[in-house]
Amino acid sequence: MSTVELADITVNYSRHGSGPPVVLLHGLAEDHQSWDGVADHLREFAVYSLDLRGHGRTTAGEGAGTLAQLSGDLDAFLRSVTGPAAVVGYSLGGTIGLHAATEPGNLIDHLIAIATSSVVGSAAAEFFAGRVAQLEASQATGFAAGLRDDTAAQIVTPADIDEVTARRLEAIGDGRGYINAARAMIGIRSEPLNPLLENIEIPVDVIGASDDVFCPRRASDIIVERVVGSRYHEIAGAGHLISVDQPDAYGTLIATLLGERQSA
Repeated sequence: MSTVELADITVNYSRHGSGPPVVLLHGLAEDHQSWDGVADHLREFAVYSLDLRGHGRTTAGEGAGTLAQLSGDLDAFLRSVTGPAAVVGYSLGGTIGLHAATEPGNLIDHLIAIATSSVVGSAAAEFFAGRVAQLEASQATGFAAGLRDDTAAQIVTPADIDEVTARRLEAIGDGRGYINAARAMIGIRSEPLNPLLENIEIPVDVIGASDDVFCPRRASDIIVERVVGSRYHEIAGAGHLISVDQPDAYGTLIATLLGERQSA
């Protein structure tokens, strides 16, 4: 593991392999270890797996609760560590990647956005607000129970729900990073990314899951309709937590898409 100081945070990340750089951004309530099942498929690349602000071993800093801050963290990492790179973002990580890709002069040369939304509805915003309220009120037991229920709803294949939930709780730590990121997602209820997506000029691939009730097909369609030249791909037999349901199909598809763009 390595660390780098970026503005007000210390970012924890792993680096494996050699070749064109690829930066992996995990989802809410996860850390860099959520990519372990994918990494073996990306041996032809220099893979950087980050812990996002306040997740895993990356410090929380002064959280602004905005997507702009989180995408700024990504931009700072690219400028300080990798230079121009492909970015693969899952859920929250994909939304961060989309926001960063709309910024002029960004260093993303290919974005893969997975199980990602560019806007959230009222129900999702209320969901995030409820989880934030639990953490702010130090309702650890209630939050953990809710996260277990959320986790179970995101998996459609046989899995040890308690084990997956325990890993997610460990990634959340003291909860400040979760609160910050959840507030950022609530923010795209009133200020969706949709109007900005037409500004994206890099290749974008969007991956969805056949049984994802948290981020259904319509969320992917909105992105594909607005990003010129983007493509949609779907993984069968997976809910929102694709890395748990179909890790090999997931890793194979990501590797294929990265390879296609590199050879184009």
